[in-house]
Amino acid sequence: MTSLITSRARHVAVIGLGAAGLVAVRELRREGHTVIGFEREKHVGGLWVYTDRVELDSLSVDPDRTIVHSSIYQSLRTNLPRECMGYSDFPFVTRSGDGDPRRYPDHREVLMYLQDFAKEFKIEEMIRFETEVLCVEPTPENNHKWSVQFKSSSGVSGEEIFDAVVVCNGIESWPGKQIHSHNYRIPDLFKDQVVIVIGSQASGNDISKDIATIAKEVHISSKAVASDSYGCYDNLRIHPTIYRAREDGSVVFRNGKVVFADAIVHCTGYKYHFPFLKNNGYVTVEDNRVGPLYKHVFPPAFAPGISFIGLPFMGLQFFMFEIQSKWVASVLSGRVKLPTDDKMMEEAIAFYTKLEDLGIPKRYTHFLTDPRGNPMLGTFKPEDAVVISQSDYFNWIAKQCGCTSIERWRERLYNVAIKKIFFGGDSYRDQWDDDQLIEEVYGEFAKLKSNQDCSS
Repeated sequence: MTSLITSRARHVAVIGLGAAGLVAVRELRREGHTVIGFEREKHVGGLWVYTDRVELDSLSVDPDRTIVHSSIYQSLRTNLPRECMGYSDFPFVTRSGDGDPRRYPDHREVLMYLQDFAKEFKIEEMIRFETEVLCVEPTPENNHKWSVQFKSSSGVSGEEIFDAVVVCNGIESWPGKQIHSHNYRIPDLFKDQVVIVIGSQASGNDISKDIATIAKEVHISSKAVASDSYGCYDNLRIHPTIYRAREDGSVVFRNGKVVFADAIVHCTGYKYHFPFLKNNGYVTVEDNRVGPLYKHVFPPAFAPGISFIGLPFMGLQFFMFEIQSKWVASVLSGRVKLPTDDKMMEEAIAFYTKLEDLGIPKRYTHFLTDPRGNPMLGTFKPEDAVVISQSDYFNWIAKQCGCTSIERWRERLYNVAIKKIFFGGDSYRDQWDDDQLIEEVYGEFAKLKSNQDCSS
């Protein structure tokens, strides 16, 4: 005889209404919870909202600075095709009329997709815009309840008690010596200058090419190369990592090459930052590892009252946000059970120990696609064993909450796209030979729409 699981509706706060927060709100409401979203900006979209404003502190290190939360630069285009970027039941297809029809669209198209998603599922009615969360902490009288203190742009402060809090933000730029890509918008600042760009991942590649159209020289410092080489422009060079920067303005690379630079642009990624979370030091950020966490989501001592959506990086982000949100929503309702606190902590420690034994730095803890097999990182041997792939992670979560895991076509399209980034040359966004796969993908989209029409 099968026992019935009693589902419980909870009052849940979602902090941050970017791509992670939007789908978290939807999945929580689908599971029957009441939800309030807190968004400090005027619009949904998070990091996909472009602004030409930059921080006066170009290093982004002054704690008293006025923070600009967008890191989008004007020329940014996606580095994955739109078809594999969208949520599972809301395909990211070309908009009619006013959109960017390219398969690798610009940032405006992604923002419009997120706005369309919010409108389709009536998410904005649950959001308190222009409201910053100041403090999240357990209530003194009940550790299973959470106090959320907030302040609106009009200066009105308040406090509300929730059963659970889902954190869907927390990225802040790494400190840099000159300017971080977080503060980069257009290349005009570097006209006729010699510029060094540190980092050769997606933003580093794009920004270096953007600057090369106007600069005298651009030199990329990359972990993926051992000797000098030329880029796609005559004035663009690629070097190994930097050995030292001297006071006379020269920069020495590890192969001995010396360049006298006017500016350095740091495209070295982001760090996690949760200044509002008060938990007596239980959840910490150390070398960009947020922990201790069970499966990158639940801190054992506070689960399921606190959860984090979207920490793992360098993969199918929107799909990951969605499947993590389904898991959190089902755990909060009681439909899915977590292991005991001790068991979750045991698994988290075992995972961290495995990373340490394999020589993987803490900053790659949330890297689902094995860093040692990523040519962009260049410091690990690809033949080493994989810790956990994103497909394994998605499949594990899907099994927990009884939902559909990653589609085969999405996985195949993503794998093709990743190879194109590494080996497709500078025009990889506009040249492809996957017509048969794309035909299959749009066939699946048509089936999905037909099924949705029938059920509506």
